Amino acid sequence: MQSKALKKLLNYIEKENYIGWDPYDTLNSFIKFNYFGMFFSALAIQFQKRNPINIRPLLGIKKGYNPKGMGLLLKAYSILYSKTRDKAYLERATYLFNWLKNNYSKGYSGYAWGYNFDWASPGSYLKAYTPSVVVTSFVTDGIFEYYKITNDSSAREILQSAASYVLNDIPCTEFSEGICFSYTHLSKGACYNASLLAAEILARADFVNKTSKHTATINRAIDFVLSKQKEDGAWWYSYDSVTNTERKQIDFHQGFVLVSLNNLIQLTDNPDVKVKQAIKKGLEFYRTNQFFDNGQSLWRIPHRWPTEIHNQSQGIITFSKLKEYNPEYYNFAKTVANWTIENMQSSQGYFYYRKNRLLTNKISYMRWSQAWMMLALTELIVNE
Repeated sequence: MQSKALKKLLNYIEKENYIGWDPYDTLNSFIKFNYFGMFFSALAIQFQKRNPINIRPLLGIKKGYNPKGMGLLLKAYSILYSKTRDKAYLERATYLFNWLKNNYSKGYSGYAWGYNFDWASPGSYLKAYTPSVVVTSFVTDGIFEYYKITNDSSAREILQSAASYVLNDIPCTEFSEGICFSYTHLSKGACYNASLLAAEILARADFVNKTSKHTATINRAIDFVLSKQKEDGAWWYSYDSVTNTERKQIDFHQGFVLVSLNNLIQLTDNPDVKVKQAIKKGLEFYRTNQFFDNGQSLWRIPHRWPTEIHNQSQGIITFSKLKEYNPEYYNFAKTVANWTIENMQSSQGYFYYRKNRLLTNKISYMRWSQAWMMLALTELIVNE
C-alpha cells in the first residue's frame, strides 16, 4: 500500500513540476493587506489557511517554488536513489539541488533560505525569502543527503557556508541551562525545535569537514532543550525569557524535537545517555498522547480535530527513524501511513490538508502536505 501511494504522489508532484500553493501564502495576493497593518495581514493569513474553498486564483496568488519544500523533496529523492540506484531519482535530485544552490537568500553571512511569501503576526512582519534556521536546516538536510550520494564539492561548500549564517547572523541567548538559537536574525525568542535545527546545521558542517569544531556549542543547545522537557516527556513550543513563561503547544513539533535530537546524536557521535533517555521518554509521550491506536493524530493536544497532514507525516517519519527505541514503533509508523493513505490521499495522488469531523479541506499544498508526505513515505519504505 505504501509503495503504491508513494508512486501516485510522485507522479502528481512531478506533473506539477514541484510548484504549488501554501497554507500561508495569502500575502502573495495582489491585494496589499499590509497597508492595513500587521494585525490585518495576520488575520488574512489565518482566515485563508482555514478556508476549505481555494480562492487563491481569485486573489491573484500563483503557485510557486517553496525553498523548504524543495529541500524536503531533495532529501526524499536522494534517499530513494541511495536505496534503488535508479538514475531517474538522481536526475531529479540534481535538478532540485541546482535550484536551491541558485535560489538562496542573498546578503547574509552564508547560504540561507526562507519562505516564498511574506509572513505576518500581530507583532511582526517578515518579507518573502527572509531566511530562518528552520527553512535553512531542512534545505541543508536535503543537500546533506545529496552530498552523501554524489560527493559534490559545491554541496559540501554550501553546508559549510550555512554554518556561518547561523553563527554570524542568528541571535543566540545564553541561559544557565545552555543556549538557544533564535528563529531568524530578526527574532530573539527561544523556540526549542528551531534551536535544535540550527544546531543540526552546525553538526552537518562538522560532519562533512570531519571536525568537532562546533560540538561544544551543539551540546549546549541540546542541554537547554533537555532542561525544558516535562516530567511526562512532552516539550512545549517556546520560552519567553522576559515573562519567564512557556507557550504551551504540543503537536508535530514534538516529533521535530525528537528527530533533531536523534540526528544530532548520529552526526556528532554523542554518547550522552541522558539524550537517549530524553528521546525515549519523549517518544512514549508522543505515541501515547498524540495518536490514536488506529494511526490518526490529534491536532494539538488535547484537541482532536482537525486531523492535520503535517501531524500524520511527522508521525510516520518519527516512528520510522526512531524504531530502535521500541520495536513496535515501526509497525505503528505503517499504521499511521495506512490511515493517512486511506483517509487523506486523493485519487489524483496528492494528500489533503485537513480532515475535520464533518468536512475535509482537500486543497493541495506542495510544501506543507505533498513534500512532507513524500519524505514520510520514503522514510517508511527505506527504514523497513
